[in-house]
Amino acid sequence: MKIVVSEFMDETALSGFSNEDQVLYAPGLVDDRGALLGELADADALIVRNRTQVNQELLDAAPNLQVVGRLGVGLDNIDLDTCASRQVAVCPATGANTLSVAEYVITAALVLVRGAYHSAAEMQAGDWPRNALIGGEVSGRCLGLWGFGGIARAVAVRAQALGMTIAAYDPFVAADDPAWSGVQRCESGDELLGQSNVLSLHVPLTDSTRNLIDAAAIAKMPVGAVLINTARGGVVDETAVAEALLSGALGGAALDVFESEPLTEDAASRFKDVPNLILTPHIAGVTKEGNVRVSSVTVENVKRVLNHG
Repeated sequence: MKIVVSEFMDETALSGFSNEDQVLYAPGLVDDRGALLGELADADALIVRNRTQVNQELLDAAPNLQVVGRLGVGLDNIDLDTCASRQVAVCPATGANTLSVAEYVITAALVLVRGAYHSAAEMQAGDWPRNALIGGEVSGRCLGLWGFGGIARAVAVRAQALGMTIAAYDPFVAADDPAWSGVQRCESGDELLGQSNVLSLHVPLTDSTRNLIDAAAIAKMPVGAVLINTARGGVVDETAVAEALLSGALGGAALDVFESEPLTEDAASRFKDVPNLILTPHIAGVTKEGNVRVSSVTVENVKRVLNHG
């Protein structure tokens, strides 16, 4: 069996494949489409993250492909309908990076609400900006979760331990699901927005979620609220967020995903001189420990399909 890996992973996990398998670990292929398509001509499996576009062009170039292993959980870079029509299994590493993302969200909430961790330059210049850095506490604030799947639930547990109240909106989670215990179940997105001092997004990118958080949505949030997006780029209107931070409508934001990835200098220019803003390169779900778990789960997923069809 030939397995092609087009993006980075914990390379040691690949030892889980048989010595008889041909494993090509070439994370640079994600940026060399022609070479990738060439390697897939006789490939049985493909392992990707979020940047490799598994579309009809790629599937046409891989007539023997049996399985796509996803190093993560988001599937918007994979044409699921075409994979299904060609009987190509798609296997996300469900749950393997939950802890990594949950800790990122909690850390971002603490940093942005407190607002005391961006003063190194002033301090090194001899300033003493004590009054300017008097921020707040997350305890007693409402954490809003738009989407209430596994990652959001892990965030909720950790936020509750910090004294936060939790509200969530997810029309796909039944009203009698035990997960709602201790959590306010909102009937609409507007209800959630209206009380979220910190709003964390946990939704896929679809036609209905594109620009979900725009200027109109931000206007419905408490003044000075904090926004955290570890879900998908395109769910947030980035220009609206930048303008809201500059005006004070938002008190802080952490964006780990972007409509254009990798984020170009031109696309990033909208964030110039924007206060209390954290920008990270789609890394919330990637820690050393999380990468090991995601890689191991993905290898096992791919092996199961290759061994059993």
